[in-house]
Amino acid sequence: MEWAKLINDTRFGLEDYQDPKKGLGRSDFRRDYDRLVFSSPFRRLQNKTQVFPLPGSIFVHNRLTHSLEVACVGKSMADHVSASLRQKYASEPWSHNLTDMGDIVAAACLAHDLGNPPFGHSGEKTISAFFREGAGAQLESQMSARQWQDFVNFDGNANAFRLLTHQFNGRREGGFAMTYSTLASIVKYPYDSSHAGGKGKFGFFCSERESFLRVAETLGMKRIPQDDGTIVYARHPLVYIVEAADDICYEVMDIEDAHKLKILSTGEVISAFLDFFEGERHQRIITVMDRIDDPNEKIGYLRSCVIGQLVDRCAEAFISNEQAILDGTFSGTLLQQLPERERSAFARCNSLSWSRIYNAPDVVDIDLAGNRIITFLLEKLVEAVTHPDLYYSRLLLSQVPQQYDVHAPELYDRLLAVVDHVAAMTDVYALNLYRKLCGHTLPAV
Repeated sequence: MEWAKLINDTRFGLEDYQDPKKGLGRSDFRRDYDRLVFSSPFRRLQNKTQVFPLPGSIFVHNRLTHSLEVACVGKSMADHVSASLRQKYASEPWSHNLTDMGDIVAAACLAHDLGNPPFGHSGEKTISAFFREGAGAQLESQMSARQWQDFVNFDGNANAFRLLTHQFNGRREGGFAMTYSTLASIVKYPYDSSHAGGKGKFGFFCSERESFLRVAETLGMKRIPQDDGTIVYARHPLVYIVEAADDICYEVMDIEDAHKLKILSTGEVISAFLDFFEGERHQRIITVMDRIDDPNEKIGYLRSCVIGQLVDRCAEAFISNEQAILDGTFSGTLLQQLPERERSAFARCNSLSWSRIYNAPDVVDIDLAGNRIITFLLEKLVEAVTHPDLYYSRLLLSQVPQQYDVHAPELYDRLLAVVDHVAAMTDVYALNLYRKLCGHTLPAV
């Protein structure tokens, strides 16, 4: 793959349109970032669970604050990489385009969670389970094998690509009309759902197959031939930076949130975070912490040190492995390429999170409630789109936002519209709709 092609500000759906303001002030990649900030799907992230219940007396992260932090971390990492690559390729006529890496990654980081349903990561699993083992399983015979894989392996990453590119009812062609490079930089799994595997991860639905192909081929992403003719590409290189920024933020910030909620003690967190450092740097951090009395401020300072260390090390890993990344032969993640100390410390943090945070009672309660709510909503909406002539179906479908094509001719498209609707809901909206459909609440008279 070649940087000269990988950085491309052509807008999806507006390929033939030339903006007269191009080159003045903001780059098109910066416009991607701003467009996302002002969008409704991005605003809705403020009421989608990251890990811990929302809201509470102690403010913890939601998907919006998480996405903003990922964008900050991703931009810092990309700027570090960009500075090094600009020196390496200084004689190339396209080297100035590398300056845009930070804005591309920042926009992709903002968008990376847009397709995730309410109630945290369990929302994804609930949608998949509904079609794999729940009431939706009976519909398998009415779709092609590849279409069916889209539902039993539902993935928020593929849904984000759909949200940004699909022309929903009443919307313009090209969806958000994002630049090709930003779109490619959010696709962590550049293959269709037939390659989802045991983890159920993939990058685009059947409905967006041609859209992804257009982006990938234009950018010169490396296609990996498959015997069965399915689509598999090597990642766009900037995906590795987006992924690393996401992993750093959720791991480090989840631990800080757990400390604020008193799930983890101050001593436990200090010990976990200090493991990232050694020698003079380790001692200097302890000296600074000794001047701080507030436990939350101590952890906040340590958290900033850890993130800064990981940003630098991941940028160095990208630079060291740049050729393998461009060749499409790099495997794993940037975090797996860290020096031994940082890699071991990050692994210990991950182990701590799984043993003490992700199985905490409040977190599991959200998973249980979210599973019940999403399953119920899917049951009602899927029943409505499969039997649209029933009286209850007509009532329910009349309340679905017009942008979702619940009356499409093909069942596959109607089911996608249902999933579009449910995945777009905030936690509060889903809960309120659940209560209304159960008859537990009525409109005020």
